[in-house]
Amino acid sequence: MDVSDRVWLRFGCGCSVNRFLFAVAASVLIALPLTAQPPGDVSAWFDKQLPGLVETYRWLHTHPEVSFQEEQTAAFVAQAWRDMGFRVTTGVGGHGVVGLINNGGGPTLMLRCDLDALPVTEQTQLPYASSRTIELPSGATTGVMHACGHDIHMTNLIATSRYLADHRDLWSGTLMVIAQPAEERGAGAKAMLEDGLFERFAKPDFAVALHCSGSKRAGEIGLLSGYALANVDSVDILVKGRGGHGSQPHTAIDPIVQAAHLVIALQSIVSRELRPIDPAVVTVGSIHGGTKHNIIDDDCALQLTVRSYSDEVRSKVLDAIRRKAKAVAVSFGAPEPEVRMSEGTPSLRNDADLTARLRKVFQRSIGAENVVQDEPSMGGEDFSRYGRAGVPIVMYWLGTISQSRLDRFEQLGVPPPSLHSSQYYPDVEPSLRTGVMTMTAAALDLLKK
Repeated sequence: MDVSDRVWLRFGCGCSVNRFLFAVAASVLIALPLTAQPPGDVSAWFDKQLPGLVETYRWLHTHPEVSFQEEQTAAFVAQAWRDMGFRVTTGVGGHGVVGLINNGGGPTLMLRCDLDALPVTEQTQLPYASSRTIELPSGATTGVMHACGHDIHMTNLIATSRYLADHRDLWSGTLMVIAQPAEERGAGAKAMLEDGLFERFAKPDFAVALHCSGSKRAGEIGLLSGYALANVDSVDILVKGRGGHGSQPHTAIDPIVQAAHLVIALQSIVSRELRPIDPAVVTVGSIHGGTKHNIIDDDCALQLTVRSYSDEVRSKVLDAIRRKAKAVAVSFGAPEPEVRMSEGTPSLRNDADLTARLRKVFQRSIGAENVVQDEPSMGGEDFSRYGRAGVPIVMYWLGTISQSRLDRFEQLGVPPPSLHSSQYYPDVEPSLRTGVMTMTAAALDLLKK
């Protein structure tokens, strides 16, 4: 049994928080030696740190926690930063952690990682696969795993923080590192901002984050200026009718037929109401109505996900959904439907000047051939909220799949497992090497003496 196992077992057996943090501190001390390295090549420094970083990664991977429950994960990261000399505050916007090092005059740079895992049962068959389970609100049991690579994100930022803390003679300014909760629910960045992130600590001049990619080669990164990720909205529509017997449909108003008309009508929004150069997606992901073969029910529920980039297109699409839902009801002589919209995450727009600057930095760090021009995605990421708060931001994609694995997937004629898949896993060493090399290079350039 190693130290990480003892940490888990002690905490699970009801030890005090102080004892838990002491145990975590011991784990971090083993994972990341505190002996300062002389200034020099980041790659050589990384080689010395690699065994401890792998242990850190595996502890995080085997101890996943879902959104809003990241207590142990946050404590682990917080203690690692304390040991490096950061001034650490916990409990920011839930389980969020903020660490600060003031190192003379200069700008403030924020580097961010995210803490939470997903309710997914791991099927990678790795020797360190997660075996943790939780009970869902429905009462069902599911596994939990870092299927989106947040364990890589955390390990990468712990390593980058270590290098910068050990080499303060190479930079000047304020380094602000944050570990954000509840990214998978699109709520963590908002919670930290509402808890005074930029008022209580500092409003950064720049903010940088990376995100794992399940399709890019380990050793390369993807970078894109402008819109990189989408607005994400959830829409719930309750189509209303009038129930009756299936043999006498003329006495009822069938909500399922209404819903069928509405599904088709919704698909004309993007194709016929938006400019062809304005991307958007309207997907009906769930439809539920009826209880038995010969019963016409009173209502039918639809759940939609809606994606867009600009605020103008976002507003236009949501207005069109309301209009078409009402129009279908009118055409059936049915009661007005209920349409409820819940904001997810705003679109992520990489700052053009900061992206151009970091592209050159990354090319010098890992080679121009390993910095690829990325494409916009209709996925969502709440790192965008820091940009909406007035901070120039860049998020870049970190390749995590070795070339040999990519070749094998191509031979099999199947794509690599995507993020959120129960079979996704990164190749740890090359992924972390590229992440640490690029993020450290970005920090040293933005905090240049």
